[in-house]
Amino acid sequence: MRSTPRFVALAFSFVALTAPLAACGSSEPAEAGAAAAAESSAADLRTVSADDGAALAEAPPAGLVVLDIRTPEEFASGHLEGATMIDFYEPDFADRLAALDPTVPYLLYCNSGNRSGQALGLMADLGFTDVTEIDGGIQAWVAGGFPVTTS
Repeated sequence: MRSTPRFVALAFSFVALTAPLAACGSSEPAEAGAAAAAESSAADLRTVSADDGAALAEAPPAGLVVLDIRTPEEFASGHLEGATMIDFYEPDFADRLAALDPTVPYLLYCNSGNRSGQALGLMADLGFTDVTEIDGGIQAWVAGGFPVTTS
């Protein structure tokens, strides 16, 4: 269900933004709460249309990693040029995400947006700072007339 990952992401954002307020009555220094708020606001995780994803891919920021989280069979049937594949269904998926550099920009997609929506939440939890998810996944990408490759 597509709304569950968004609810989780919204709930995470709410907690991340309100946690410093809860610390007001504690013995924690005010600077620690301010630092936590600044750190959470530094992250730029978003879901965009296939059109906006294609614009990003066409004029990529330095170091952009295109991340396909579909299965090897799905990847072989067609993927974005230069994409790196990490299979969402593999047991070590979270470990493989955690091994990536969380400070570089990512363009993230799956088949329809379900898996990438879940992965976006996981990437937020892992401290990634710049992730753009393509809403509707590669299905929306192809429907928008954007190219895929099988090589």
